Amino acid sequence: MSQAYNNKETNTLFPVFLKMENLSVLIVGGGKIGLEKLSAILSNSPQTKIRLVSITICEEVRTLAAGHPNIELKERVFLPLDLDGRDVVIVAIDDKNESKRIRDVAKDKKKLVNVADKPELCDFYMGSIVKKGNLKIAISTNGKSPTIAKRLKELFNDLLPEEIDELLDNMQQVRSKLKGDFANKVDQLNSITKDFVLNKETGDS
Repeated sequence: MSQAYNNKETNTLFPVFLKMENLSVLIVGGGKIGLEKLSAILSNSPQTKIRLVSITICEEVRTLAAGHPNIELKERVFLPLDLDGRDVVIVAIDDKNESKRIRDVAKDKKKLVNVADKPELCDFYMGSIVKKGNLKIAISTNGKSPTIAKRLKELFNDLLPEEIDELLDNMQQVRSKLKGDFANKVDQLNSITKDFVLNKETGDS
C-alpha cells in the first residue's frame, strides 16, 4: 500500500443519534436557513424543546411553529442569555462575522454548536437523513458536498422498500425469543438476516 494512500484524508466524524426530545435547542435565524434547520429537527424529533431567536421571523417559520407548543419564538437580536438552559445551538444566518461571534459566545458556555454552511465552525453536522419507519440512516460527506449527500438520500429512499419497517418489527419479535448467551444470539441473528438477503437477491434475479 502506497504512502500516499495511507495519508489520504478520511472522515473522522463519530456518528451518533441524539435523543433530541430530551435536549433543549437554540436556533438563531428565522429566515430560509432557520426554517430548513427547524424543519429538519421537527421531522425527526417533533417534541424537541426549541427556542428560535431572530431579528425578523418569516411567515413559514411562524406557521410551522404554530402547530408545536414546544417552540418558543423571540423576534429580536440574539442575546447571550438565550443560551441559558440550551444544550445545542444552531446558527442559521447569512452574516459570517455575526455567525462566528455567536458561535464563540456559545462555545464559551460549553454548548454544542452547528453553524450553517460553515463546517470549520461546527461541532457537528446535520446530514441528509433517510427515514423509513423505525429505520433511519444519516449520511455524511464530512462537510464537503451536501449535494452528494442529498443525491445519496434520494437513492436510498428509492432502494429501500416501505416494508422494511415490517421486517424490523418481525426481527424484534424473533430477537426477543432467541435463547442462549449474547454471542449465540448474534450468530443466530446473523444467520437469519443473511438468509433474508440471499432470498431477496434470488427473488429479484
